[in-house]
Amino acid sequence: MTIPDIILYIIIFIYGIVIGSFLNVCIYRLPKGENIAKVRSHCMNCGYQLRWYELIPLFSYLCLGGKCRKCKAHIAVQYPLVEFANGFLYILIFAVNGMQINSFLYCFLTSALIVLSVIDFRTFEIPFGINVFIFILGIVQVIVDYENWLNYFIGFFAVSVFMWIVILVTRGKGFGGGDMKLMAAAGLLLGWKQIILAFLLGCIVGSVCHLIRMKVTKEDHVLAFGPYLSVGIFLSMLWGDGMIQWYFESML
Repeated sequence: MTIPDIILYIIIFIYGIVIGSFLNVCIYRLPKGENIAKVRSHCMNCGYQLRWYELIPLFSYLCLGGKCRKCKAHIAVQYPLVEFANGFLYILIFAVNGMQINSFLYCFLTSALIVLSVIDFRTFEIPFGINVFIFILGIVQVIVDYENWLNYFIGFFAVSVFMWIVILVTRGKGFGGGDMKLMAAAGLLLGWKQIILAFLLGCIVGSVCHLIRMKVTKEDHVLAFGPYLSVGIFLSMLWGDGMIQWYFESML
């Protein structure tokens, strides 16, 4: 890796953790219906409005020792974890996918997946606005790769129609409406092959992880499926083509 490459990845990481800081705002405020742009960042315990130097991603948390400067209440470790995860995943996306417009779209998709995963894990609901944002990314992808528009058009329906049928048959117990909308929007962005693979991977990861959680932590059988679908989408997004090619080659 050359020096320019290292500098580029540092810039990408910094950009990622800055966006990650905003993701924390979305995670906290969206379920409460609070404005994510106009209200200044503040301590959740005492309401102290944070200064600019207390909003530096990762570093402010470390410098403050994970506590509010005024009331000394502990700041959730979620904040630096989300910031770091977003920065790291941005680097991973560009390392795997290269410097192209898809990489930027995938970064935005990844950030949206982080937000909806945390919110769904806590509330069992996926904010409609997040799915709309992913849908818009899908429209951009179709415009950029308009020659393959049919691939993305089919992707919009490939999994979501199946989930819709399951929802009707089980009277809403099979999947959540937010999960269905997520797979429709992500299918428009990824295409039909990758979204089907994403769904299968999400089901596998969800089954294994939730069974372990039920065994270890006595977790209830109710499953927040969004985080597992998000994992499947991310894996398929970066390595889906290779997985699909390997599968068909192994079948021959």
